[in-house]
Amino acid sequence: MNLWRQHHIDASSAADADSLYLLLSPNQTELSDTSVSIRIEPDEPSPSNPLALSLIFNYPETYPDVIPELSLEEIEGEDELREGEEELVLNNLRSVAEESLGMAMSFTIASAAKEALALLIVERFRKEQEEDDRRAREYEEAEAKRTRGTPLTPEAFNKWRKAFTAEIKAKREKEEEDRVKAMIPKEREEWRKRKERPTGRALFESSATLATSDEGLYEEGVEEVDLRQYSREKREEERRKEEEEEERRRRGLVSADGDDSD
Repeated sequence: MNLWRQHHIDASSAADADSLYLLLSPNQTELSDTSVSIRIEPDEPSPSNPLALSLIFNYPETYPDVIPELSLEEIEGEDELREGEEELVLNNLRSVAEESLGMAMSFTIASAAKEALALLIVERFRKEQEEDDRRAREYEEAEAKRTRGTPLTPEAFNKWRKAFTAEIKAKREKEEEDRVKAMIPKEREEWRKRKERPTGRALFESSATLATSDEGLYEEGVEEVDLRQYSREKREEERRKEEEEEERRRRGLVSADGDDSD
């Protein structure tokens, strides 16, 4: 008879619940004369975080005066342990076992393992919730920054305008360069001549007279007539005189130089 079974049969004769658990549990598998594997999972499994492990007991000859060597193995098809979780569970189980020295302790350790897995699931959920909250905050901050944009200040506008103007200028120069390259020599020469001609603005700016005064727009000796100095009646009178003189000339009553004929 193997060592672990002998220990627990002796204890079970005294109605030890720990021994009965190991001897009768359908989840236990004998691995050797000194070791056994028990399937461990929380009493209330989580659908979103299913977790089940094999807890391996390796019994020394001096058991239960010393605790068994404990290890965990993942079960195929079940969720895997994450970083740091295995050592956390084993440290917890060893502490429980130390408190039960001198007594059969397999049942106690297995029960503690179930509780440890349940706590792992709770901790996983907490970390996942924290991660979801962090991502939500980052998304909200990014959206707020995107919609808020950059405040428009005179400095920011001038900086943008200079960059935009330079970009448009470079684009137009590139387009012009490509267009000239595509010309035949004769067209290119015509384009060069047109390019060298002064523009209207250049001509205007080169004339100090035109740029500083409008006197050149008037002929010398021409008197400017201000119609505001004439009243309506006076304008009518002038018009009638002109009509009368015209009529008299037509009849030969007025000479060509404006004198009355005898």
